Amino acid sequence: MFDSLLGRSKLPESNTDRLFSISTAVVTMEVNLNLQPSGQAGICFKSMSLSQYENTRKEIEDLLSYSTKETGTKYHIEKDKYNFLWVMLDDKDFEDLVTNIHMISQTLIEQGFSEQILCAVYRFESKGPVYWIYSFKQGNYYPFVPLKKQERDNPMELRLKSFMDAELPIEKNVEKWYPLWGMPF
Repeated sequence: MFDSLLGRSKLPESNTDRLFSISTAVVTMEVNLNLQPSGQAGICFKSMSLSQYENTRKEIEDLLSYSTKETGTKYHIEKDKYNFLWVMLDDKDFEDLVTNIHMISQTLIEQGFSEQILCAVYRFESKGPVYWIYSFKQGNYYPFVPLKKQERDNPMELRLKSFMDAELPIEKNVEKWYPLWGMPF
């Protein structure tokens, strides 16, 4: 209450259960939009102190090594050229990707790193790559269709939005559809 009186605002906590909405939407994407899951997904978060990073990385790797024994999901952790950390997943079973992304995000939140989590990304293929990005800060998805030389296919992104609006919680404000150049996949 005092924050609102003093003019400070706090971002709402992301509803990670909304991550699962892509599990059912994938059928519409495949059938009606000819978007095929590539088998790749990732979750991106801001860098943290070395000790925090090592503890969190170990917990995520422990959870993933346990989880991936059953699912066969392959994973690796890397930094992109902007120094953001990515947990990259490879699995032909789309449900396994969604489940592991949710598990990683919950682990980061439980460890107190909810402010560090930026987005989850699912890669699809059509005539080129198409990404569905889940913004943890906004709690919504949005499409990202990159072209060559850091250009985007805005008409295609708007078409995807209009087609998937009923199935996915899509960010209404297109100004918040941030391009993610330099993703490691």
